Amino acid sequence: MTDLPLALITGGAQGIGYACAEAIKENGARIILADINEAGVKAAAEKLGDGTVAMVCDMGDVQQVGEMFDTIEAEHGPVSILVNNAGIARSGDLLETTPEQFMEVINVNLLGTFVALQRAAKSMIENKIAGSIVNMSSINAQVAIPSIASYCASKGGVMQLTKSSSLALAPHGIRVNAVGPGSIDTDMLAGVNANPDAMKMVMSRTPLQRIGVPREIGDVVAFLTSDKASYVTGETIYVDGGRLGMNYTC
Repeated sequence: MTDLPLALITGGAQGIGYACAEAIKENGARIILADINEAGVKAAAEKLGDGTVAMVCDMGDVQQVGEMFDTIEAEHGPVSILVNNAGIARSGDLLETTPEQFMEVINVNLLGTFVALQRAAKSMIENKIAGSIVNMSSINAQVAIPSIASYCASKGGVMQLTKSSSLALAPHGIRVNAVGPGSIDTDMLAGVNANPDAMKMVMSRTPLQRIGVPREIGDVVAFLTSDKASYVTGETIYVDGGRLGMNYTC
């Protein structure tokens, strides 16, 4: 086993997850990418290189998450950095959304985040690792869109899970933070990018007048997982081009 820290990034096949992996790798960590997309995560690991490991896992399946950690610990050692990035969104009319559709999003975005966080923290404590965990929240933890109620609820839950787990894990030297992206150029925003009217609406609520790129999220995540953020825990940092601060005066 090498002395380099081991970082697990979920939802790492593309977009924000892959950008997080790139930035954390530059800080000197070994990287494990996990994603439900087998072909995508394998290609991403090969592209990142330097022994990056690809693992297939549905973060909405508690058993799969546990088995993934079993394999990682047996073959690579304990994780000292966890980035809970995997997430999904499902759009629909609030009055027509079924409990099953609502829970599909909650299971991946919130339950999956909790299960991975808990398992990583237990291993960190057992191995006396002062680790770092970063959860991916969203500006929709604070603002809302009526057609994605389940997503908004899940990201609000991630924000509060981050706060409560940071308190629980602080005595063990484990830091827990979150990042809340605004409008970032990923597949999730593809529909907006292709619609001039929708993009005009986004820009009307973005003081910096552009959408962000995944690496701008990755760099903040890499900072939070580094020693440069050694006194930061329980925080959600919003990377949103100024959107949350906007009011009628703008």
